[in-house]
Amino acid sequence: MPHAPIFPFLAELTALRRDIHAHPELAFDEHRTADLVASELESYGLEVHRGIARTGVVGVLRAGSSGRMIGLRADMDALPLPELNEFPHRSKHPGKMHGCGHDGHTAMLLGAARHLAAHPDFDGVAVFIFQPAEESEGGAAVMIEDGLFERFPVESVYGLHNWPGIPVGEMAVMPGPVMAGTCGFEIVVRGHGCHAAMPHQGVDAIVAGAQLVQALQTVVSRNLHPCESAVVSVTQFHAGEAWNVIPEEVVLRGTIRSFKSEVQETVERAIERLCSGIAAANGAQISVHFDHRYPATVNSLNEANFCREVAAEVFGGDKVLTDVLPSMGAEDFAYMLREKPGCYVWLGNGPGTGGCTLHNPHYDFNDDILGLGVAYWVRLVQKALPQAGR
Repeated sequence: MPHAPIFPFLAELTALRRDIHAHPELAFDEHRTADLVASELESYGLEVHRGIARTGVVGVLRAGSSGRMIGLRADMDALPLPELNEFPHRSKHPGKMHGCGHDGHTAMLLGAARHLAAHPDFDGVAVFIFQPAEESEGGAAVMIEDGLFERFPVESVYGLHNWPGIPVGEMAVMPGPVMAGTCGFEIVVRGHGCHAAMPHQGVDAIVAGAQLVQALQTVVSRNLHPCESAVVSVTQFHAGEAWNVIPEEVVLRGTIRSFKSEVQETVERAIERLCSGIAAANGAQISVHFDHRYPATVNSLNEANFCREVAAEVFGGDKVLTDVLPSMGAEDFAYMLREKPGCYVWLGNGPGTGGCTLHNPHYDFNDDILGLGVAYWVRLVQKALPQAGR
């Protein structure tokens, strides 16, 4: 396989990544991270724009005479998760952790900006987008609302995520859906409270809620075509405060994941029917509210094929995975792909054993892949915005 370039600043980039890891910041609170990113970009000689989606940072690098423009995106926020690692760069902020590798994503994109600023062997405009609030608050959508693509009218946009379970030195690139859309739901079951010793005097909301939890397991298996994909998971069940009182109300919450809007619609209508039927059967009242969050992340065909070519040049053709199953996890880069053609790829982070899985309190980004990520971004810019004669 072709060897990724040896970048002379990798030791500095590793230190920077670990510094970000040690100082995690949550959605729209990435002030220290944004200051660091802006300072680095300015030191490379990039044009820097701040305050897009509050803490977002955009660096612009122009080379040659072409006006063609592409966007590269990295996320900066951490998770509200206590870190259980003991290494020196563990989180210094209790209850906050870079448990998804956004520290590595930020470092790799900074490394690409640094290399390309020193070696501007492309013709056009590279826009480096450092996005806040990916984990829960839809920072990509907020950046778009703040005029990201009006101010920086890129023709295409690209994203990258480290992926535990894919070997180091490999990359997954798939056209079509790669990450699911996500929708939260809240179901309120209202019965009639009574003494637990006299259940005949009330309407038991807990029994109705329990029936609903069981019935929800049939939504996917009995309403969707077997070749379609969706997940319905109940993650919360809240009821009662006393051991001898049947409560008046039960609240269930959970998540729906799907890749297609029509599948999402089918799932929602099925849940509504179950709520109506179980309410009637138990003499209760049941209401359901759907909270639509991130849409599905869908790669455009041409850009996915282009990224495959880039990855093959960096990693070798046999190291580019094209048949990996999509993930039911969600990603707000989906909002950018709704606005612009583009592609979101997975860079191998290693085995994912011993706690090194995403959103795990023992996770840490694999610094051995920093150079590979930089090489991918650099080659993507060079290939998308080629100099004349190349």
